Amino acid sequence: MTNNFLTTIQIYALNAAGAGASTSGSGDGVGGGGGKPPPPPLPRSFSVGSASLCYPHAPSMSGAFVPDSPLPFGLPVAAALEPALDACLRPVDHVEALAASFRRMSSAEGESNDLCDVFLEQHALFHALGDVRLLRRALRAARIHASNPHLRVVLAAWLRYERREDEFDPTPPPLAPCTPTTPLLECPRAAVFASESPGVDPVCPCRHPPPSPPTPPAPRFRRNTSSAYQAGEEDGDEETNDLWFVIGEEEVACERSCIAALSKPLSTLLYGGFAEAQRDRIDFSRDGITPRGMRAVAAFSQHGRLDDFPTDTILEVLAFSNKFCCEGLKDACDNKLANMVSGVDDALSLIDLGLDEAAHLLVATCLQAFLRELPKSLSNPDVARLLCSPEGMERLDIAGNASFALYYFLSYVAMEEDIRSNTTVMLLERLRECAELPWQKQLALHQLGCVMLERGEFKDAQGWFEDAIAEDHMYSLAGVARAKYKRGHKYSAYKMMNSITGDYEPAGWMFQERSLYCVGKEKMADLRTATELDPALSYPYKYRAVALLEEDKTESAVEEISKVLAFKMATDCLELRAWFYLALVDYESAVRDVRAILTLDPSYMMFHGKMHGEQLIEILRGHVQQWDTADCWMQLFGRWSEVDDIGSLTVVQQMLTREPGNSSLRLNCQKAAMRSLRFARNSSAHEHERLVYEGWILYDTGHREEALAKAEQSIEIQRSFEAFFLKAYALGDSSLDTDSALSVVQLLEHANSCASDNLRKGQAYHNMGSIYVDCDLLDEAAECYNIALSIKHTRAHQGLARVHYLKNRKKAAYGEMSELIKVAKNSASAYEKRSEYGEREEAKSDLSMATFLDPTRTYRYRAAGKNT
Repeated sequence: MTNNFLTTIQIYALNAAGAGASTSGSGDGVGGGGGKPPPPPLPRSFSVGSASLCYPHAPSMSGAFVPDSPLPFGLPVAAALEPALDACLRPVDHVEALAASFRRMSSAEGESNDLCDVFLEQHALFHALGDVRLLRRALRAARIHASNPHLRVVLAAWLRYERREDEFDPTPPPLAPCTPTTPLLECPRAAVFASESPGVDPVCPCRHPPPSPPTPPAPRFRRNTSSAYQAGEEDGDEETNDLWFVIGEEEVACERSCIAALSKPLSTLLYGGFAEAQRDRIDFSRDGITPRGMRAVAAFSQHGRLDDFPTDTILEVLAFSNKFCCEGLKDACDNKLANMVSGVDDALSLIDLGLDEAAHLLVATCLQAFLRELPKSLSNPDVARLLCSPEGMERLDIAGNASFALYYFLSYVAMEEDIRSNTTVMLLERLRECAELPWQKQLALHQLGCVMLERGEFKDAQGWFEDAIAEDHMYSLAGVARAKYKRGHKYSAYKMMNSITGDYEPAGWMFQERSLYCVGKEKMADLRTATELDPALSYPYKYRAVALLEEDKTESAVEEISKVLAFKMATDCLELRAWFYLALVDYESAVRDVRAILTLDPSYMMFHGKMHGEQLIEILRGHVQQWDTADCWMQLFGRWSEVDDIGSLTVVQQMLTREPGNSSLRLNCQKAAMRSLRFARNSSAHEHERLVYEGWILYDTGHREEALAKAEQSIEIQRSFEAFFLKAYALGDSSLDTDSALSVVQLLEHANSCASDNLRKGQAYHNMGSIYVDCDLLDEAAECYNIALSIKHTRAHQGLARVHYLKNRKKAAYGEMSELIKVAKNSASAYEKRSEYGEREEAKSDLSMATFLDPTRTYRYRAAGKNT
C-alpha cells in the first residue's frame, strides 16, 4: 500500500514448497499459496538502487576477522563515508537542459543524424534522473532515427544489452535470427541489411523475408564436376566469350563488354588507348586473383550474382573490386560476406580483411557480433585491441564504423563492469576523441575524471574535470573539489564548492559536496539543506546515521537510515542498517536486511566488500530462529497482512534458498526480476509451470499476446491458479468494455476454483473488486473487497474505501483507510490516499505525514498547487 519498492510484492509459487515475490511501485499485491501465482503489478514502478557502500579510504576498523563473530570488520566510521560522484551529465538546471534538448529535437525534424544525436543526448541527461524507462525510451528513439547500418548496429546491440536479463536460458547466439518475441528494434539482420527509412519502425527480415528475386536469365556457364565454377562447357557460349584472362596456365573466358561495365578503370583498360584493348587474351597472373576468383568476377559481370562461391573466393573478388574500383561488385561481396558471419569466431576471422578492404557491411556485422557478446567479448585480447586502441579506432573509422555512439556504449558497459580497469580508460579516451558536440565533450571529459578519481590518480582526475568545466559542465566542479581534497587541499575544495552555491541556483548535490569539506554544525547544516533540496540523496541519511552510532545512539541511527529505506530500497542503506542491528545484537533484524539485500543483488559483498551476505547469514545461523517451509508461509502471510515490504522480501528470499526450482521472485528491479524468473523457468519440473513463467517474462517485457498464448497452452495441459491468473492479467491489460471486463472476472473465478491459499485468493478477490468498480458495479466490488479482507488481505481496505467514496460515503472511506494505516508498516501511500477523503485540515495533516514518510512523493505539492 506504499509507493516504495515493495508496494506490490507478488508470489509466483507453483508448488506449496516455494514462493517468489514481485514488486511494483504502487498497487496491490501478494498472492501466494499452494502453488498459485497472482498477477504482476500494474505498470507503475519504482526503481531500485544498488550502489554499495563507498569507503575508498576508510581507516582500519576495530575488530579482527573471527569466523563466528557477527562484527568481523568492526563498525562503520562517519569520516570514511563519501558520496559517489555521478559519472554522467548533470546540468545545474536539469529542466532547462531537457527543454533545450527538446528544442533541438524540434529543429532537427527530418534530419535523422541530428535526431539520433539529440536522443543520445537525452539518454545521457536521463541518467542523472535514474528512470530506466526514460533511458530505454531514448535509446529506442535513437535507434528508430539511426540513418546507417553502423548506428543501427550499435543501438540495436545496446537495446539488447539493456534487456539481457529477459532472455530465456540458454541465451541465443549473438546473431541468431529473431524469435517471435524479439523486439523489432533489436533484430540483427534489420540493423545491417534492411533498407529502413529513418524515423520508421524497422521491418524484421527474419519474420518477413524479402520477396524472391525475379527468375534470372538462362546462365551462360554451367557447373562442372571437376571445379566449383567453370565456363559453360568451356566453349558453350563461345559466340559471347570474346575475352580470355590468362592466370598462370589457365584461361578464364569472359565477355568484354560485361567486364568493362564493372568500372571505369576496366572500361578504359578494355576499350581505351591501352594495348589490352586490342587483345583477346590478357595476362592477369600478377594481379592477385586466382582462376576461380576471376570466374566469379565473370559470373557476376554477366548475371549480377555471386552464388555458391566459398568465402576465400569472395574475399579475392572483394580485393579485385577495390583494385579496379568496381562498386557494384564490391557491394555484392560486402553483402555476401556479411551474411556469412554467424558469431564471434567468424567475426574475428573476417574483421581484419573487412577493415583492409573497407567493406562497410562486413565490418558492421563483425562489430555487431562483438557488441552483442558484451561484456564478455572485451576480455578477448583481439577484440579489445580493435575496440580500445587508437589504431583500432582509426581502422574502424576508415571503414565507416567508428562513432561517438559506439564508444559511448562501450565505455558505458566497461564502467558498469569495472570502472577502474585500463580497458575503461582506453575506451573513454576513444570517446573523447570522437566527441564533437558540446554535450559529448562534457560527458567524455567528466567520465574520464570520475574514472581517474576511482583509480586514485587525483592529479589526472582534476585535469579532466577542469577540461569538462571549460566545456561548461559545472557539475565537474564537484569533481575538481573532490580531487583537490584527495590531494590534501581541503580548504581549496571548500572555497570552490562555497562559490558554486552562491553563483548558481541551489541544488542538493552542491551542499552535499560542500559538507565533505567542513565539520561540526556547519557540516550538519549542509546535510540538512541537501536533504531538503533533494530528499533522494542517500549520503546525508547515511552520514547522520553513522554519526549517531558513534555517539552510542544506535537506535536513533537505525531510525535515521530507516527514513531513506521507507522510500528508496538501496542495498548500501540496507547494509548499513544491518550493521547497526548487529551492534544492537538484534540478529533477527540484521538477517532480515541481509536477505533483502540478496534478493536485489545475490553477489553483494558486505563490510567494504570483504564478506558475502550468505556468509554472514551462516555466521548468524545459531543466533536466529530457523523456519521450515510451513513457517515461511505463515510468516509471509503475516508480513504481507502487515504491509511489511522488507519483511516479506526476507521471507521470500529464504523460501527461494530452500526451493529455488519451485518458486520465482519478481521485483520491480529489472535485473533481479528477470534473473529470478528465468531461474525459476529453467528449474521448472513440469511443462505447464514452465509455460507460466515464460508467460510472465513475456508479459513484463511488453509481449502481451505471446504471454496470453503461453497461459492458454498451460491451461490445456493443466488447469491451475497461476495459468488462469496470467490469462486474466494479460486480457485485462487494456481498455475493456463491460462484457470483456466481466470475462476477466470469470477467469479470476476459475483461478480461485483451483487449489490456492488465502494469499492468492485475497489477490484474486481484490482484482475482481477493481474490475467491478471500473464497470460501476459497486455492490459486487464491495462484496469482493470484504471477502478479501475476511482472509486478511489488508490492502483491500483501499479498494473498499474507493467504493465508499463513489457511493458518497466520504467519512466511511476515510475510516477504511484509517484501518489500513493501523496495520501497515509502509503507509506513506495510505496517508496520501486518505487525504482525498478527509476534511481540509485532516487532508493537510495526512499529506504532511505522507511527505515525512516519503519526501519524493509529488501529490502533496500538486494538491497544494491546485489550492493556490
